[in-house]
Amino acid sequence: MQGRKCVIKSVDMPEDRQQFAVETATKAIENYQVEKDVAAAIKKEFDAKYGPTWHCIVGRNFGSYVTHETGCFIYFYLDQIAVLLFKSG
Repeated sequence: MQGRKCVIKSVDMPEDRQQFAVETATKAIENYQVEKDVAAAIKKEFDAKYGPTWHCIVGRNFGSYVTHETGCFIYFYLDQIAVLLFKSG
């Protein structure tokens, strides 16, 4: 993880998928400067690997209230950047 501190705040997702989420987010944060691009990269990876429709929000300050499919939700921080990833629809 290149020294990034990961703190999982809330999760309803199998362990292997959690690990993939953190790894995918770490790579996206390293490759993109704009939060929108980070979110798009994570969403595309999850759509490709686990099927649509995934939604991803990345940022330092946001509120949310979402409904998700069972086993398809994770909210975590990598350092100061929050990642909310869930499948719905």
